[in-house]
Amino acid sequence: MTRSVQSYAYLGPSALLPSGDGSLLGLQTSGGLTPSGAEAHPRFFDGFLTSPQAASAGLLAVADVAAARYYQRQSPASLDPVVSGNGDRLRFESFSGCCGVYARLDVLRDGLDGGEAGHGTTNVDVNNPLREALSRVGAGDPLHLRVGPEELRVTTLDGPVVEKKVPLPDRWLRGFAEAQVIASGFDLRAELTAAEAVRFLRSLPRGAAARGASRGARWVVPAGSGLRPTSRPVPGAVCLPGPERLAALQRVLRHATALRVYGPPVLAGGAPAASAWEVVMPGMRLTLTLSPETARGFSGEGGVLEALATDEAAGDAELIAVLLAWEPRIDTGDLAAASGLGPARVRAALTRLGTAGRVGYDTADAAYFHRELPYDADRAERHNPRLRAARGLLAAGAVALEGAQATVTAEDGHVHRVREDHGVLSCTCLWWAKYRGGRGPCKHALAVRMARRGALVAGGAR
Repeated sequence: MTRSVQSYAYLGPSALLPSGDGSLLGLQTSGGLTPSGAEAHPRFFDGFLTSPQAASAGLLAVADVAAARYYQRQSPASLDPVVSGNGDRLRFESFSGCCGVYARLDVLRDGLDGGEAGHGTTNVDVNNPLREALSRVGAGDPLHLRVGPEELRVTTLDGPVVEKKVPLPDRWLRGFAEAQVIASGFDLRAELTAAEAVRFLRSLPRGAAARGASRGARWVVPAGSGLRPTSRPVPGAVCLPGPERLAALQRVLRHATALRVYGPPVLAGGAPAASAWEVVMPGMRLTLTLSPETARGFSGEGGVLEALATDEAAGDAELIAVLLAWEPRIDTGDLAAASGLGPARVRAALTRLGTAGRVGYDTADAAYFHRELPYDADRAERHNPRLRAARGLLAAGAVALEGAQATVTAEDGHVHRVREDHGVLSCTCLWWAKYRGGRGPCKHALAVRMARRGALVAGGAR
């Protein structure tokens, strides 16, 4: 796995301290992007949380996921959660170490009091002493939240007080990109009351029993006011791959007002699918999005490959990026009107922006949102093995177009046939035989798609 080192530099450790009006939760920020450009220690909010105990539990849940590996458990190496300010809300995001669970806490306008959230994205320090302090926040304890340092002046003589260096797999960035593409195909499948949510989540197997259950896909279907298990996928069902991966939701159950479950359309006998599980709380919501299988991280799903492989989407993305403006809800229709692009090209551009961490997708709003993760914009494309392999095949002249079919000669001399049917490419390779397009195009189909686009441009068509 490709790894690099991400350095987080903070003016001091985040802490929960007594103050004159209760407790002050000071979250220290690292380098990030704001509307005015890059800042070493951006400040997004200074005010109160209307539901302090629920917010503390939600932040701990996001930190739990950042420190967890649900597959091939190893010593945790936590990536500090990402926080984005979108004007009317704060979003805290993290990915598990195995890249199979994406967590997001949205603290909405009703959950904030005494100040507007700023705009921008950065990492925040969540250390062990802070976790212990957050776990002790009581229901009636006033909680003053400050995201960013109180004093923005930085002493250049001594440097930052706290610096973390965390090995950062490139697949985590690809996971952020793939998760938003997959979630954009979800619909609301069920909504449970607080009592039904508690009953269902507490009924799930844990520990060794849960890990045993993870070997096969589990499915649930709406039944009355709750959910019931089913042994196979049926229309309306939702996949629950690895029930132990919902453990972080246990932290917030006492504050839940509802549980919403999202997933893609499912056909009888369908393959395992991703799903999203959202606990609604006063003024906020916590969402966990699960990959289709415990052993399957989001980074290899391949949903972004088509957008990465087209030069048209690259140019469109540059135009759309100018129009995003840190909106908490991105209206694709408005973007299409403002840019002069069709809806399909806008969606492809947003997908490409997602590969650089510049947009996410909120299932509750059924809309994209703007953020700017502190990563190299070309990193996901540079380290995507299928995309690199497809470009290599194209450069080697391995693709021969033959009408609706094409022939690709692989590096080992094997010849693969790629066929197009109603815009969908299939291939005779082992990858296609195994996944049937369920994890995006294989490298041969991707190379054919790129070759056909190149032929159209050479012929003067657009």
